[in-house]
Amino acid sequence: MEGYMEKLSRVFSDTRAQLVATAIAASAVTASVMWGSRHARRTKRVRDLKHDALDMLEFDDFSTSSSHTLMQQPSMPVTKSTPIDLSPHEEALIREQLARHYAFLSEDGMQKVRDSFVIVVGAGGVGSWAALMLLRSGVQRIRLIDFDQVTLSSLNRHAAATRATVGIPKVDALRNSFTDIAPHARVEARVALFSAETAAELLSGNPDFVLDCIDNMDTKIDLLDYCKKNNIRVVSAMGAGMKSDPSRVQIADISDTFEDPMSRAVRRRLKARGIQNGVEVVYSVEKPGKVQLLSLADSQKDEPGDFSVLPDFRVRIVPVLGTMPALFGMTMATHVLTELADFPTEPLAIKGRHALYARVLRELGTRESKVPAAYGGMQLQMSTDDCSYMIEEIWRGKSAVSGSTDKIALTRWQRNRPMSTSNCICLTKSEADRHDKLESAPEEYYSPEVVAYIESRLAEEKHLSTMR
Repeated sequence: MEGYMEKLSRVFSDTRAQLVATAIAASAVTASVMWGSRHARRTKRVRDLKHDALDMLEFDDFSTSSSHTLMQQPSMPVTKSTPIDLSPHEEALIREQLARHYAFLSEDGMQKVRDSFVIVVGAGGVGSWAALMLLRSGVQRIRLIDFDQVTLSSLNRHAAATRATVGIPKVDALRNSFTDIAPHARVEARVALFSAETAAELLSGNPDFVLDCIDNMDTKIDLLDYCKKNNIRVVSAMGAGMKSDPSRVQIADISDTFEDPMSRAVRRRLKARGIQNGVEVVYSVEKPGKVQLLSLADSQKDEPGDFSVLPDFRVRIVPVLGTMPALFGMTMATHVLTELADFPTEPLAIKGRHALYARVLRELGTRESKVPAAYGGMQLQMSTDDCSYMIEEIWRGKSAVSGSTDKIALTRWQRNRPMSTSNCICLTKSEADRHDKLESAPEEYYSPEVVAYIESRLAEEKHLSTMR
């Protein structure tokens, strides 16, 4: 032991050893100070973020934010002019949360989204997802309207339904969930049944859009009629039940819908009220023949109306694949967002019409067979896929002259050039017949606006053809 201590004494009496030991100690102290400083800064940042988030909840009288506690908070009225007061820290948090939308829709576009006010009528499988994605995308003023409550069967399709929310109003379940996502947003939850009598009050506040996610036909017609006659922009969801093919979901004017029984019924009933177009809808061209409505129990057959939730509401249960209402809702939300932000989109009126493309190609061949030799005779360089591409992608399923979707056809734009995708226009049959008989250049026959539109579409085709 004494020998060990003697060696240790000699080591520490060595000047170089002392310098090394001092350097090591100094490095340790420096590292400790640097780590402590970084840890302190990080702790402060986390504390500040938590403090900002708690401030934004605006529930100062409560120490917890359980679903039950939030459900008791009164729903304050929301309108287009409802102020959104944010501190600089809160604004920084929100802009980071919406960073990718700012990159997509631009600063001006996102400001329009954040300044908007949207009303969602019907907070079920479709409406809940539409409202959720609008909130996540920056819409800060939302009114939710629905009379129904969350049930166990809601869990397969509702955006905010959990076992804990079974039995509470759907609009409250959504509002509670929204608080965790965007506590700065103003969300009004109205437990109410929409009707023609309540329309003026429920749709007040100068909304930029109303989303119709109602599944009762009479109520849906009343809502669309009110919006149309009061110049309120509305997007309506047709039936998502009994559908399973996501590739057939489309956005179109109600006048352009086809292959969908609910769209047809809505179209006829709106026409009876003097409304033939101007109502945008999300619908599916899939024929709902694979599944059937669930049968009534024997005890329900005598007086089926006694078992409906409300008078005139359906009794039989519609089979629903939970993903389809969500898809309808997200399609509605996406369309509304791009419209609010003035982001250019042009939904195809109709797609998937293989028999139509084959018929158009046959008729095009007949037209080409009549082309005079002075114009090169028949020079058809088109396939069925080319017809589909021109009708849907370039001409959006409509006549380049009148915008009509009735009995469309393809023909040459310039008669002295071969028929190809770069020289092809979509017209109605009667328009195509007149066009083929022109003795002058088309630029001399059509208005400058029509010519400019056609030339712009053909220029777009030239660009798109490089990616086919």
